[in-house]
Amino acid sequence: MGQNLALNMNDHGFGVVVHNRTTERTTEFLAGPAAGTGIIGAGSIADLVAALDPPRRIVVMVKAGAPVDAVIASLAEHLEPGDVIIDGGNSHYEDTVRRTAEAASRGLRFVGAGISGGEEGARHGPSIMPGGSPDAWPIIRDVLQSIAARVEDGTPCCDWVGPDGAGHFVKMVHNGIEYGDIQVLAEAYHLLHAGLGMGHDEMAGLFGRWNRGRLESYLVEITADVMAAREDGEPLLEKILDAAGQKGTGRWTVEEALRLGSPATLIAEAVFARVSSSLKDERVAAAQVLGGIAPIMDDRAAVAADLEDAVYASKIVSYAQGFMLMRTASEERGWDLDLGGIAQLWREGCIIRARFLDDIRAAFAGAPRSLLVAPFFADALRAAEPGWRRTVQRAVAAGIPVPAYSSALAFYDSYRSDRLPANLIQALRDYFGAHTYERIDRPRGERFHTDWTGQGGDVASGSYDA
Repeated sequence: MGQNLALNMNDHGFGVVVHNRTTERTTEFLAGPAAGTGIIGAGSIADLVAALDPPRRIVVMVKAGAPVDAVIASLAEHLEPGDVIIDGGNSHYEDTVRRTAEAASRGLRFVGAGISGGEEGARHGPSIMPGGSPDAWPIIRDVLQSIAARVEDGTPCCDWVGPDGAGHFVKMVHNGIEYGDIQVLAEAYHLLHAGLGMGHDEMAGLFGRWNRGRLESYLVEITADVMAAREDGEPLLEKILDAAGQKGTGRWTVEEALRLGSPATLIAEAVFARVSSSLKDERVAAAQVLGGIAPIMDDRAAVAADLEDAVYASKIVSYAQGFMLMRTASEERGWDLDLGGIAQLWREGCIIRARFLDDIRAAFAGAPRSLLVAPFFADALRAAEPGWRRTVQRAVAAGIPVPAYSSALAFYDSYRSDRLPANLIQALRDYFGAHTYERIDRPRGERFHTDWTGQGGDVASGSYDA
């Protein structure tokens, strides 16, 4: 991605100097992809800094964690007050908060810029989510917005997100939603192939048709490509081991959701589904003992139509939960995130780019607390609900796991319930632990305790959530 970003910047008329700690990599790049361009190489950090005019704009593209700190420390020895360091990797947002403050203490400006789109996006136009030192934005805006993807009206998919770690937090949530999107599509494949016995060409055609409608998105598009891929005349997909990897951003999203008390249930299920898939040997052995999948005997066209509803509704819930998490973090941190603007950043260039991000952007113009109650999405969910429920029912009957669809449906049902059984939870907590409870006939915030057994006493510890 670093090489492609450099080429992208050169294409847009910016002077670019590149450095890699392995000199051979720099030499190979200059003699290969960068041959004939205006890009020049630097043999050392000192040479890199010396070749740039102040205020210097330096993009760091290295592995998250200690390597980023090491590069920043090396750069800081040579930079001057006012220079800008941009971390374009998938750093944890808390590291970006720390680095922004540390850079400021040295008179430097620091930006954590989430960049999505992979190698292709980096070369031809990614989605970029910068946050950090606000006074860095006027200095880097022309570069980042020039190289970013653009929506149809020419608006760049890059804008200032917020202070300190805001940019990398938004990129983390983007990646969490990506986990959910992929799981939603994987469950569709499982139902179609294992449940209906649908062939790969037929599935490729179905995903292709979905991509011409309300599910139009990059991930649906490439799922059709994957279904159609052949090796030695056989579907390549069936030769790939069913044990999924992950690099951590989905897990970070779930951890933050737990910390903030924000329900990211579909993303959590997507993370755990990957964990479950890694138990390949155990699953093979268990299948011999516990049995496997029963075929779905319903009409194929009806199953596919209901499945499209389930995919669409589950995606709405996943995005709604992701935006709820960003809203909660924004309120805690004082970031003042523009949720509609973030949807615009994701409209093109990034992995989760999709048609309905336009609808999300429009929905947030009405400032809803959740996308689920925005008129467009409330209507969409009501329309999709019957097919969504039938899909989950069929999967349960066939023994096909659909944690994304079922957890999304459970959250939808919880969110629209004006009364949940949490009163029993509170009664039980008070019974065994004197944790106290609130009452519906008294103002919120007043706490009560019942001596359920007649052997208890007064509450001494006060109310707490444990």
